[in-house]
Amino acid sequence: MKTKLDNATFFLSKKVGRALTDYKMMEDGDKILVAVSGGKDSLSLLRILKYRQSFVPIKYEIMAVHIDMGYDRKHSVVLRKYFKKNGYKYHIGKERLQKKGQRPEAINCFWCSWNRRKALFKFAERSGYKKIALGHHKDDIIETMLMNLFFNGEISAMSPKQELFGGKITILRPLAYVEEKELARFSRLNRFPAVKCGCPNAGKTQREKMGRLIKEVERTCPAVKSNMFNSMKKIKKEYMA
Repeated sequence: MKTKLDNATFFLSKKVGRALTDYKMMEDGDKILVAVSGGKDSLSLLRILKYRQSFVPIKYEIMAVHIDMGYDRKHSVVLRKYFKKNGYKYHIGKERLQKKGQRPEAINCFWCSWNRRKALFKFAERSGYKKIALGHHKDDIIETMLMNLFFNGEISAMSPKQELFGGKITILRPLAYVEEKELARFSRLNRFPAVKCGCPNAGKTQREKMGRLIKEVERTCPAVKSNMFNSMKKIKKEYMA
């Protein structure tokens, strides 16, 4: 008899597999860096990609990469222990964003994200990895679409697969079909290490505001997330200015 954990792993793996297939994310022999912040999303992605190695018809290599941004060095200690215990190949890099005398609140999310991504790209290039898997899920994608619409005046979102630098690096988002609430449940079942973001701006971003807005709309339109996600593939150009 399957346990709740077995069922949850199978269910998430099926959604991830569909996204991988629909967007042709992976090929035989791929070497993939999995960016691990320490939160439920990236740890779930790492777990599912490792699980799928046991039965998919292609061979691929994964390495967990955590970029320590200097907010709380204990995160690196916890993650290193977790990676070793579960047999993951891993790398932990260190970046320091906060300059001497600078208040933590002065570091915004864009600057932090940009520097973390830059460190990932540099490590990927040094190590011969051409694909980087990120833990962005369905909620992240539609929240980004709203943020760009409201605050940047443009219609754009995260792409499940995105080639950068002329194809030298490809960003993958295998959790594109998975909702945050599913990852929260999967994380609880797996008892992932409790590593919370030490950023002083955590919980105060525009993304959180978009998330609350979507939840409010969801009360009267339960399919709002799927509708918004699917709308990105159903653009009627004749109605665009």
